[in-house]
Amino acid sequence: MCYSAQVWADWRRYRKQGGELDIKGFVRLIDEMGGRPGWIRKLPKATRDSLLDVRTEEGMALAKAVREANRAAEVMLRDELQAQTDRLTAAEAVLAGPKPTKKAANDQRIATDKISRAQRDLDDLVRTELLDRDSRIYPGNYVPVLVAEGDRYVVKPMRYQCRPAGKPAMYDTKYPGTYNARRDNLEGFWKDLFGHTHALLVVDTFYENVEGPDGKNQVIQFTPRDREPMLVACLWSHWTDPAGKLPDLDSFAAITDEPEPEVAAAGHDRTIINIKPEHVDAWLRPNPANLAALYAIFDDKRHPFYEHQLAA
Repeated sequence: MCYSAQVWADWRRYRKQGGELDIKGFVRLIDEMGGRPGWIRKLPKATRDSLLDVRTEEGMALAKAVREANRAAEVMLRDELQAQTDRLTAAEAVLAGPKPTKKAANDQRIATDKISRAQRDLDDLVRTELLDRDSRIYPGNYVPVLVAEGDRYVVKPMRYQCRPAGKPAMYDTKYPGTYNARRDNLEGFWKDLFGHTHALLVVDTFYENVEGPDGKNQVIQFTPRDREPMLVACLWSHWTDPAGKLPDLDSFAAITDEPEPEVAAAGHDRTIINIKPEHVDAWLRPNPANLAALYAIFDDKRHPFYEHQLAA
């Protein structure tokens, strides 16, 4: 599995691969998510900030949508901070009185946690310098990925957890692991996508949950020793609601293979497939009648040594 990754969240980095921004796709995503509480946690800060620098007429409309969504998020976060501060003050007053209650203790704990989270989100929203975590994604997050459309490459916003076309929306909860696609199941569960709709995600480092020496879970960070960006083979799907009640969804899954030896030694049983640069075009423009050629790309994948350390 690939539980989390630090990726090329800034869409401009895909220009190296010839990627053109799908402005309309990002506008639709911002319009759909921008008014919701917590939307900034769904789209990495590095992505949101990079969308402010698209120098076309359509790009200016996109930048305006992002700024408006950011302002709405700031208002919601300040309201949340005030509400939770009031809740904390009330709880502490009860706890300091003659009859402290279990409810007050619970309110104190919850309010303290929510204040910390809201303050961090607010600080992240307003700061201008970027940190590594601004490019990190988890299942359910949206991120720029590269696809082929006709004779060009396009950078599209997609959710990192694939909902295949034709499947019900409840698949998101019934099959929460669909952010990864196992190589040995590509002609099974993923048969409608494999050989048809391929994407590329560029990853700098990835994180996995493993069992520590004490039997408890720990998060391990894996990074190629050569520090070369990983070109990760992905499948994607465009989902529409047959009832017309839910918005369209573009989503993807990263393909995983048997683990590299050093990854297995660190305690994890899968590794994302890191294809060679010379295979990018063949991967993004697959021939469904020649699946063997796609498996050959996997067999010829890159094998950098993946150094690992406990995640901070």
